[in-house]
Amino acid sequence: MPTDDRPSNSPQSVTRVIQILEALCASPAPLSLAQISRTLDAPKSSLAALLRGLAEADFVVSSDSVFRLGPAAYGLGSALLEARRNLQSSDLLREGMRRLAERSKETVLFGVRDADGSSLTYVDVIESRNAVRFAIALGDRRPLYCTAGGRVLLAALPESELRAYWRALKPQPRTPDTETDKRRLADAVAQARSSGVAQTVDQAADGAAGTASLIFDAAGQVLGALIVAAPSSRVIKGRSEELSKLVVEEASLISATLGYRKPKRG
Repeated sequence: MPTDDRPSNSPQSVTRVIQILEALCASPAPLSLAQISRTLDAPKSSLAALLRGLAEADFVVSSDSVFRLGPAAYGLGSALLEARRNLQSSDLLREGMRRLAERSKETVLFGVRDADGSSLTYVDVIESRNAVRFAIALGDRRPLYCTAGGRVLLAALPESELRAYWRALKPQPRTPDTETDKRRLADAVAQARSSGVAQTVDQAADGAAGTASLIFDAAGQVLGALIVAAPSSRVIKGRSEELSKLVVEEASLISATLGYRKPKRG
C-alpha cells in the first residue's frame, strides 16, 4: 500500500497538489488517476479529491478519464516566469553565494569559462570573515586544469571539445604540487563529471584549496562554477567532505531557483 514518508509537519494536501502538477508537467501525455497514483506512490482516493478541486479551479482538465494541465496552470506558469525575469539571475546567484559563504565560513567565488577556452575568470566574490582567508581580485584568471572551478567546467564539455582541449594543453606547474600529467588530469575531470564536484589543494596557488560545482540556467546551459576557496590547512584538516557537500547543495539550489530541472535518469 502506498505510504507517505514526508515529515508530519508538512502540509500533505499542499505537497500532493504540487506533486500532481509536477507529474502532469513532466508527462508528454495526459495521465489517468491510476497513472498519477503510481507515479506519486499515493492512494487514488486522496488524489481523486485533490484532482476534483484542481479541476474546479481550472488547474487541470479531465476528459476520457485522463487529466492534463488546465488554463489556470499555464497562467500561473507565465506569471512565475515573468516574476523570475523581474528578479535578475545575478541577484539569485549572489543570494546563493551569500548562503554558501555563511554556511561554509569561507570565501565564495563564481567563475566562468573564458572565450579562449583554456581559462576561467572570477566574476563575483564574497570574502570570508575569517582573519585567515582566501582572497582574490575580481577579474583574475586561472587555468582550467589546475582549479576546482576549471575542472567542473571541463567536465561539462562535450567529449569532442574536451579531447581538443587535452590535445592543445601544455600544463605548467604553478606550485610544487601542481598536477601536470594529462592522464591524471583527465581522470580528475572524469571524476568531477561523475560526482558533480571537484576539489583541488595547492594546485593553482600554494596554500589554497578550492571546491566547486556547476550552476545551470533554465535551459540547462552551464552558467559557471560555484566555488568555495579556503586555506589548504583547513581543508586538509577534515573539511573536504563537508565543503563538497555544501557546494553541491547550494549549486543545486541556485540552479533550481534559476529554473533548471535536472533530467531524470532512466
